[in-house]
Amino acid sequence: MAFRNGLASLLRPEDSVLVLIDHQPFQLTNLNSHDPHAAVNCATALAKAAKAFNVPTILTSVIAERGGWIFPQITDVFPGQEVIDRTLINTWEDKKVVDAVKATGRKQLVLAGLWTEVCVAMPAIQALGEGWDVTVVTDACGGVSVEAHQVAIQRMVGAGANVMTWLAVMAEWQRDWARLDTAGAVTDVLLQHAAGSGIAYLWEQQLLDTPVPAEG
Repeated sequence: MAFRNGLASLLRPEDSVLVLIDHQPFQLTNLNSHDPHAAVNCATALAKAAKAFNVPTILTSVIAERGGWIFPQITDVFPGQEVIDRTLINTWEDKKVVDAVKATGRKQLVLAGLWTEVCVAMPAIQALGEGWDVTVVTDACGGVSVEAHQVAIQRMVGAGANVMTWLAVMAEWQRDWARLDTAGAVTDVLLQHAAGSGIAYLWEQQLLDTPVPAEG
């Protein structure tokens, strides 16, 4: 297996396409690998990061009439965008989804969804076999148990997948704070979704705005 290293292996917003898979109520009810609040937060942060960098994002659900609609925290990021509803468990066997990805012309496929061991592992492994550069955002995923999530990650890494967290993805897309056209949006996502890091930034701003007491 070829090692993923070197500058060219890092994620680039202009080459990335994000697919968010089955972030639905049914899957969330049996999510046991992560705190459900954290899973929703991380998936939403990833969606907002993609929007900040103009990364095309495909939203897809499975049998939404029974499993529920995609979390509004995610769909609100892309108002009016179609959610591709499937019957196939494996997203990468759904022609409409694959055609939407291919239409972007991007080669770095970024995936996140519920559950890791089913709805993420299947498309990741199939796409890897077809030559795609696949990154799985692990904290925007989740499984029915810690073991299920971890084994799925091991399986995908063994197949050649790159694994990252949403904050690492956003940082890699930004790469340089001199990229001022996206720096502000990145800071907003940090404030809303990065907990301690966001609070620390606000504290820093508070300190910078605090006048130095006059002597004497």
